[in-house]
Amino acid sequence: MSTARLTINLQALASNWRALDAKTDVETGAVVKADAYGLGAEPVSATLAEEGVRKFFVAVAEEGVAVRKAIGPGPMIAVFSGHMEGDTDLLRDHDLMPLINAPEQFMRHQQALPDHPFGIQLDSGMNRLGLEPADWAELRPKAEALNPVVMMSHLACSDEPDHPMNRQQLKTFREMTDGTASPRSLAATGGTFLGPEFHFDFCRPGVGLYGGMPFAEAKPVVTVDLPVIQVRPVEVGESVGYGNSWIARRPSRIATVAAGYADGLHRAIGGGIDAFSGSQPCPVVGRISMDLITVDVTDLPEDPERLRILNGHQTVDDLAEAAGTIGYEILTSLGARFSRGYVE
Repeated sequence: MSTARLTINLQALASNWRALDAKTDVETGAVVKADAYGLGAEPVSATLAEEGVRKFFVAVAEEGVAVRKAIGPGPMIAVFSGHMEGDTDLLRDHDLMPLINAPEQFMRHQQALPDHPFGIQLDSGMNRLGLEPADWAELRPKAEALNPVVMMSHLACSDEPDHPMNRQQLKTFREMTDGTASPRSLAATGGTFLGPEFHFDFCRPGVGLYGGMPFAEAKPVVTVDLPVIQVRPVEVGESVGYGNSWIARRPSRIATVAAGYADGLHRAIGGGIDAFSGSQPCPVVGRISMDLITVDVTDLPEDPERLRILNGHQTVDDLAEAAGTIGYEILTSLGARFSRGYVE
Protein backbone atom coordinates (compact mmCIF):
# COMPACT_ATOMS: atom_id res chain seq x y z
CA MET A 1 0.00 0.00 0.00
CA SER A 2 1.73 3.17 -1.19
CA THR A 3 -1.22 5.54 -0.81
CA ALA A 4 -3.29 6.33 2.25
CA ARG A 5 -6.46 4.23 2.40
CA LEU A 6 -9.96 5.27 3.39
CA THR A 7 -12.25 2.38 4.31
CA ILE A 8 -16.00 2.91 4.63
CA ASN A 9 -17.98 0.35 6.62
CA LEU A 10 -21.42 0.20 4.98
CA GLN A 11 -22.71 -2.19 7.66
CA ALA A 12 -21.90 0.38 10.37
CA LEU A 13 -23.64 3.06 8.27
CA ALA A 14 -26.78 0.88 7.97
CA SER A 15 -26.63 0.15 11.70
CA ASN A 16 -26.46 3.89 12.49
CA TRP A 17 -29.53 4.52 10.31
CA ARG A 18 -31.46 1.75 12.06
CA ALA A 19 -30.48 3.10 15.49
CA LEU A 20 -31.61 6.64 14.56
CA ASP A 21 -34.82 5.27 13.03
CA ALA A 22 -35.56 3.41 16.29
CA LYS A 23 -35.36 6.67 18.28
CA THR A 24 -38.60 8.00 16.75
CA ASP A 25 -42.07 6.75 15.88
CA VAL A 26 -41.93 8.42 12.46
CA GLU A 27 -40.25 7.74 9.12
CA THR A 28 -36.49 8.32 8.82
CA GLY A 29 -34.90 9.65 5.63
CA ALA A 30 -31.22 10.30 4.89
CA VAL A 31 -29.14 13.30 3.85
CA VAL A 32 -26.58 12.21 1.23
CA LYS A 33 -25.42 15.63 0.01
CA ALA A 34 -21.74 16.47 -0.65
CA ASP A 35 -21.12 12.97 -2.04
CA ALA A 36 -22.65 11.46 1.13
CA TYR A 37 -20.42 13.66 3.31
CA GLY A 38 -17.39 12.64 1.27
CA LEU A 39 -17.98 8.88 1.57
CA GLY A 40 -19.46 8.16 -1.86
CA ALA A 41 -23.08 9.00 -2.67
CA GLU A 42 -23.71 5.95 -4.83
CA PRO A 43 -22.63 3.10 -2.49
CA VAL A 44 -24.00 4.94 0.55
CA SER A 45 -27.40 5.64 -1.07
CA ALA A 46 -27.69 2.09 -2.41
CA THR A 47 -26.99 0.68 1.08
CA LEU A 48 -29.58 2.97 2.69
CA ALA A 49 -32.18 2.21 0.03
CA GLU A 50 -31.72 -1.51 0.80
CA GLU A 51 -32.37 -0.70 4.47
CA GLY A 52 -35.68 0.85 3.46
CA VAL A 53 -34.92 4.59 3.15
CA ARG A 54 -37.52 6.23 0.88
CA LYS A 55 -36.57 9.89 1.29
CA PHE A 56 -33.11 11.18 0.26
CA PHE A 57 -31.82 14.76 0.41
CA VAL A 58 -29.10 16.37 -1.72
CA ALA A 59 -27.78 19.92 -1.96
CA VAL A 60 -28.05 20.48 -5.72
CA ALA A 61 -29.72 18.76 -8.66
CA GLU A 62 -26.46 17.34 -10.07
CA GLU A 63 -25.94 15.40 -6.82
CA GLY A 64 -29.45 14.01 -7.18
CA VAL A 65 -28.59 12.49 -10.57
CA ALA A 66 -25.86 10.31 -8.99
CA VAL A 67 -28.20 9.20 -6.21
CA ARG A 68 -31.00 8.34 -8.66
CA LYS A 69 -28.57 6.18 -10.66
CA ALA A 70 -27.65 4.33 -7.47
CA ILE A 71 -31.15 3.73 -6.07
CA GLY A 72 -33.30 3.52 -9.21
CA PRO A 73 -36.87 4.78 -9.58
CA GLY A 74 -39.25 5.18 -6.67
CA PRO A 75 -37.74 6.83 -3.59
CA MET A 76 -38.01 10.60 -3.24
CA ILE A 77 -34.85 12.62 -3.87
CA ALA A 78 -35.29 16.19 -2.62
CA VAL A 79 -33.00 19.05 -3.66
CA PHE A 80 -32.28 21.62 -0.92
CA SER A 81 -31.30 24.38 -3.38
CA GLY A 82 -34.74 24.15 -5.01
CA HIS A 83 -35.45 24.85 -8.68
CA MET A 84 -32.43 26.82 -9.85
CA GLU A 85 -31.96 28.37 -13.28
CA GLY A 86 -30.93 25.56 -15.63
CA ASP A 87 -32.20 22.72 -13.40
CA THR A 88 -35.41 21.93 -15.28
CA ASP A 89 -34.11 19.06 -17.44
CA LEU A 90 -32.30 17.38 -14.53
CA LEU A 91 -35.35 17.61 -12.26
CA ARG A 92 -37.66 16.17 -14.92
CA ASP A 93 -35.37 13.51 -16.41
CA HIS A 94 -34.22 12.08 -13.05
CA ASP A 95 -37.43 12.58 -11.05
CA LEU A 96 -35.85 14.97 -8.53
CA MET A 97 -38.02 17.07 -6.25
CA PRO A 98 -37.02 20.70 -5.70
CA LEU A 99 -37.60 22.27 -2.28
CA ILE A 100 -38.92 25.70 -3.21
CA ASN A 101 -37.04 28.44 -1.33
CA ALA A 102 -38.39 31.68 -2.79
CA PRO A 103 -41.38 33.08 -4.71
CA GLU A 104 -39.21 33.30 -7.87
CA GLN A 105 -38.46 29.58 -7.63
CA PHE A 106 -42.16 28.82 -7.27
CA MET A 107 -42.89 30.82 -10.44
CA ARG A 108 -40.02 29.16 -12.32
CA HIS A 109 -41.21 25.70 -11.29
CA GLN A 110 -44.85 26.36 -12.25
CA GLN A 111 -43.84 27.74 -15.65
CA ALA A 112 -41.26 25.04 -16.49
CA LEU A 113 -42.69 21.90 -14.85
CA PRO A 114 -46.31 22.59 -13.84
CA ASP A 115 -47.15 18.91 -13.16
CA HIS A 116 -43.88 17.99 -11.45
CA PRO A 117 -43.91 17.43 -7.67
CA PHE A 118 -42.23 19.94 -5.36
CA GLY A 119 -41.68 20.55 -1.67
CA ILE A 120 -41.56 23.77 0.34
CA GLN A 121 -38.62 24.89 2.43
CA LEU A 122 -39.46 27.47 5.10
CA ASP A 123 -37.19 29.81 7.02
CA SER A 124 -38.11 29.40 10.69
CA GLY A 125 -35.31 31.67 11.90
CA MET A 126 -31.97 30.42 10.58
CA ASN A 127 -31.95 33.03 7.78
CA ARG A 128 -30.11 30.81 5.34
CA LEU A 129 -32.57 29.15 2.93
CA GLY A 130 -36.33 29.03 2.67
CA LEU A 131 -39.43 31.18 2.36
CA GLU A 132 -39.75 33.88 5.01
CA PRO A 133 -43.04 34.04 6.95
CA ALA A 134 -44.39 37.02 4.98
CA ASP A 135 -43.58 35.50 1.57
CA TRP A 136 -45.04 32.18 2.67
CA ALA A 137 -48.27 33.77 3.91
CA GLU A 138 -48.76 35.30 0.46
CA LEU A 139 -47.77 32.17 -1.50
CA ARG A 140 -49.43 29.57 0.74
CA PRO A 141 -52.93 29.42 -0.84
CA LYS A 142 -51.45 28.93 -4.36
CA ALA A 143 -48.80 26.45 -3.18
CA GLU A 144 -51.11 24.33 -1.01
CA ALA A 145 -53.65 24.05 -3.84
CA LEU A 146 -50.90 22.12 -5.69
CA ASN A 147 -50.23 19.69 -2.79
CA PRO A 148 -46.54 20.08 -1.90
CA VAL A 149 -44.97 16.68 -1.19
CA VAL A 150 -43.23 17.94 1.97
CA MET A 151 -42.87 21.10 4.06
CA MET A 152 -39.67 21.47 5.97
CA SER A 153 -37.35 23.79 7.82
CA HIS A 154 -33.91 23.52 9.40
CA LEU A 155 -32.81 24.00 13.02
CA ALA A 156 -29.84 26.29 13.68
CA CYS A 157 -28.85 25.05 17.15
CA SER A 158 -30.12 21.47 17.43
CA ASP A 159 -26.71 20.20 18.58
CA GLU A 160 -27.25 22.29 21.75
CA PRO A 161 -30.42 20.73 23.23
CA ASP A 162 -31.04 23.54 25.75
CA HIS A 163 -30.57 26.41 23.29
CA PRO A 164 -33.69 28.63 23.32
CA MET A 165 -33.51 28.91 19.52
CA ASN A 166 -34.80 25.32 19.23
CA ARG A 167 -38.14 26.10 20.94
CA GLN A 168 -38.39 29.40 19.08
CA GLN A 169 -37.96 27.72 15.69
CA LEU A 170 -40.40 24.95 16.64
CA LYS A 171 -43.03 27.58 17.47
CA THR A 172 -42.39 29.48 14.20
CA PHE A 173 -42.47 26.30 12.11
CA ARG A 174 -45.79 25.30 13.70
CA GLU A 175 -47.25 28.76 13.08
CA MET A 176 -46.19 28.55 9.42
CA THR A 177 -47.48 25.01 8.79
CA ASP A 178 -50.32 24.11 11.18
CA GLY A 179 -53.35 23.02 9.18
CA THR A 180 -51.38 21.84 6.17
CA ALA A 181 -52.15 18.47 4.58
CA SER A 182 -48.49 17.98 3.54
CA PRO A 183 -46.04 15.86 5.57
CA ARG A 184 -43.72 18.05 7.67
CA SER A 185 -40.07 17.73 8.69
CA LEU A 186 -37.93 19.84 11.01
CA ALA A 187 -35.35 17.45 12.51
CA ALA A 188 -31.96 16.39 11.14
CA THR A 189 -29.59 14.38 13.39
CA GLY A 190 -29.65 16.83 16.31
CA GLY A 191 -33.39 17.39 16.11
CA THR A 192 -33.98 13.63 16.36
CA PHE A 193 -32.68 13.82 19.95
CA LEU A 194 -34.83 16.83 20.93
CA GLY A 195 -37.95 14.74 21.49
CA PRO A 196 -41.17 13.77 19.72
CA GLU A 197 -42.56 17.28 19.25
CA PHE A 198 -39.64 18.00 16.88
CA HIS A 199 -40.19 14.84 14.81
CA PHE A 200 -43.38 15.76 12.88
CA ASP A 201 -43.89 13.28 9.98
CA PHE A 202 -40.28 12.31 9.30
CA CYS A 203 -36.70 13.01 10.38
CA ARG A 204 -33.76 13.38 8.00
CA PRO A 205 -30.44 12.58 9.71
CA GLY A 206 -27.15 13.40 8.02
CA VAL A 207 -23.91 13.44 10.01
CA GLY A 208 -25.15 10.89 12.57
CA LEU A 209 -25.35 8.26 9.82
CA TYR A 210 -21.66 8.73 9.13
CA GLY A 211 -20.52 8.36 12.74
CA GLY A 212 -20.48 12.04 13.75
CA MET A 213 -21.78 13.98 16.74
CA PRO A 214 -24.31 14.72 18.12
CA PHE A 215 -25.07 10.97 17.77
CA ALA A 216 -22.79 9.82 20.60
CA GLU A 217 -23.54 6.08 20.22
CA ALA A 218 -22.87 6.06 16.47
CA LYS A 219 -20.68 3.24 15.19
CA PRO A 220 -17.54 4.49 13.45
CA VAL A 221 -18.05 4.30 9.68
CA VAL A 222 -14.64 5.51 8.46
CA THR A 223 -11.11 4.25 9.06
CA VAL A 224 -8.02 5.87 7.55
CA ASP A 225 -4.76 3.94 7.22
CA LEU A 226 -1.53 5.78 6.41
CA PRO A 227 1.49 3.97 4.94
CA VAL A 228 4.83 4.60 6.67
CA ILE A 229 7.44 5.88 4.18
CA GLN A 230 10.40 6.04 6.54
CA VAL A 231 11.37 5.71 10.20
CA ARG A 232 14.34 7.70 11.47
CA PRO A 233 16.20 8.08 14.76
CA VAL A 234 16.07 11.57 16.33
CA GLU A 235 18.46 12.58 19.11
CA VAL A 236 17.59 14.62 22.22
CA GLY A 237 17.34 18.31 21.26
CA GLU A 238 16.70 17.69 17.55
CA SER A 239 13.50 19.09 16.03
CA VAL A 240 10.94 17.57 13.65
CA GLY A 241 8.99 19.35 10.91
CA TYR A 242 8.37 22.96 9.91
CA GLY A 243 9.02 25.72 12.41
CA ASN A 244 10.91 23.44 14.85
CA SER A 245 7.62 23.11 16.68
CA TRP A 246 8.51 19.73 18.27
CA ILE A 247 11.85 18.97 19.92
CA ALA A 248 12.86 15.49 21.13
CA ARG A 249 13.25 15.15 24.90
CA ARG A 250 14.49 11.57 24.64
CA PRO A 251 16.17 9.51 21.92
CA SER A 252 13.21 8.90 19.58
CA ARG A 253 12.05 7.04 16.48
CA ILE A 254 9.95 9.17 14.15
CA ALA A 255 7.80 7.63 11.41
CA THR A 256 6.90 9.77 8.39
CA VAL A 257 3.57 8.75 6.84
CA ALA A 258 2.06 9.50 3.43
CA ALA A 259 -0.81 11.94 4.02
CA GLY A 260 -1.25 15.57 4.99
CA TYR A 261 -3.42 18.63 4.71
CA ALA A 262 -3.84 18.07 0.94
CA ASP A 263 -5.78 14.96 2.00
CA GLY A 264 -8.05 16.83 4.40
CA LEU A 265 -6.00 16.18 7.54
CA HIS A 266 -5.92 19.87 8.36
CA ARG A 267 -2.69 21.63 9.27
CA ALA A 268 -4.49 23.08 12.30
CA ILE A 269 -4.89 19.61 13.82
CA GLY A 270 -1.27 19.70 15.05
CA GLY A 271 -0.56 18.05 18.38
CA GLY A 272 -3.03 16.35 20.67
CA ILE A 273 -3.91 13.50 18.33
CA ASP A 274 -2.44 10.06 17.80
CA ALA A 275 -1.90 7.55 15.04
CA PHE A 276 -2.50 3.95 16.05
CA SER A 277 -0.56 0.77 15.54
CA GLY A 278 -3.27 -1.76 16.42
CA SER A 279 -4.65 -0.36 19.67
CA GLN A 280 -1.36 1.37 20.66
CA PRO A 281 -1.57 5.18 20.30
CA CYS A 282 1.51 6.97 18.94
CA PRO A 283 1.55 10.79 19.20
CA VAL A 284 1.53 12.91 16.05
CA VAL A 285 4.49 15.31 16.45
CA GLY A 286 5.55 18.43 14.57
CA ARG A 287 3.36 20.24 12.08
CA ILE A 288 1.19 18.44 9.57
CA SER A 289 2.53 19.33 6.13
CA MET A 290 0.93 19.05 2.70
CA ASP A 291 1.69 15.38 2.04
CA LEU A 292 3.43 14.15 5.21
CA ILE A 293 2.72 13.61 8.90
CA THR A 294 5.35 12.69 11.48
CA VAL A 295 4.54 10.29 14.33
CA ASP A 296 6.56 9.32 17.42
CA VAL A 297 6.81 5.50 17.32
CA THR A 298 9.53 5.20 19.98
CA ASP A 299 7.34 3.08 22.26
CA LEU A 300 6.51 0.47 19.59
CA PRO A 301 8.59 -2.71 19.72
CA GLU A 302 9.25 -2.55 15.96
CA ASP A 303 8.83 -0.16 13.04
CA PRO A 304 5.22 -0.19 11.73
CA GLU A 305 4.32 -0.53 8.05
CA ARG A 306 1.19 1.59 8.45
CA LEU A 307 -0.56 3.66 11.10
CA ARG A 308 -4.29 4.34 11.48
CA ILE A 309 -5.40 7.92 12.17
CA LEU A 310 -9.19 7.39 12.19
CA ASN A 311 -10.71 4.42 14.00
CA GLY A 312 -13.06 3.54 16.86
CA HIS A 313 -10.67 5.12 19.39
CA GLN A 314 -10.14 8.41 17.54
CA THR A 315 -13.12 9.74 15.60
CA VAL A 316 -13.72 12.51 13.08
CA ASP A 317 -14.95 14.61 16.01
CA ASP A 318 -11.66 14.10 17.88
CA LEU A 319 -9.72 15.31 14.83
CA ALA A 320 -12.17 18.19 14.46
CA GLU A 321 -11.76 19.26 18.08
CA ALA A 322 -7.97 19.28 17.69
CA ALA A 323 -8.35 21.44 14.56
CA GLY A 324 -10.91 23.82 16.11
CA THR A 325 -13.61 22.80 13.62
CA ILE A 326 -16.50 20.30 13.32
CA GLY A 327 -16.65 16.65 12.29
CA TYR A 328 -18.59 17.54 9.13
CA GLU A 329 -15.61 19.50 7.78
CA ILE A 330 -13.17 16.65 8.47
CA LEU A 331 -15.47 14.09 6.80
CA THR A 332 -16.16 16.16 3.69
CA SER A 333 -12.45 17.10 3.34
CA LEU A 334 -11.04 13.56 3.21
CA GLY A 335 -9.30 13.86 -0.10
CA ALA A 336 -9.37 12.30 -3.53
CA ARG A 337 -5.85 10.87 -3.14
CA PHE A 338 -7.01 8.22 -0.67
CA SER A 339 -7.61 4.84 -2.22
CA ARG A 340 -11.15 3.96 -1.19
CA GLY A 341 -12.59 0.65 -0.15
CA TYR A 342 -16.02 -0.42 1.08
CA VAL A 343 -16.66 -3.25 3.51
CA GLU A 344 -20.09 -4.74 4.05
